Amino acid sequence: MRSEAQTVDQYLADLPADRRESISAVRDVIVQNLPEGIEEVMNWGMITYEVPLETCSDTYNGKPLMYAALASQKNHMAVYLTGIYMSDERRDAFEKKYRATGKRFDVGKSCVRFRKLDNLPLPLIGETIGSMTTSDFVDGVKKVMSVRKTRK
Repeated sequence: MRSEAQTVDQYLADLPADRRESISAVRDVIVQNLPEGIEEVMNWGMITYEVPLETCSDTYNGKPLMYAALASQKNHMAVYLTGIYMSDERRDAFEKKYRATGKRFDVGKSCVRFRKLDNLPLPLIGETIGSMTTSDFVDGVKKVMSVRKTRK
């Protein structure tokens, strides 16, 4: 469900109480582990954590680079962790750590889905959010984009 909220507070206020509690708890973990230079904003109908254009203006679509995001969808909630998809190694390491928690590994193309907060390994989410500096993330995105350009 794409939200029309203009602020994070409005987004949270618009959620049903159970989802607001879960999204707020995940948000707290994200904010506590967020690398310096990443900003929390509303974009694409969800709470996003972005590299501002002032930091990196050379993006593939002219929009800020999304480091992570948090959303309440129709049938689940989701944490988007862009950084784990920069390499197979990062993604595989995340999956291995996730599976070691014993929690159900439910992922999409760029997100980890969960229906209840207890289904999400919050310490791993925090560790993953804090695992890259902003400059490492920007450099990684540029590397991925240059590889894609050479494949065309």
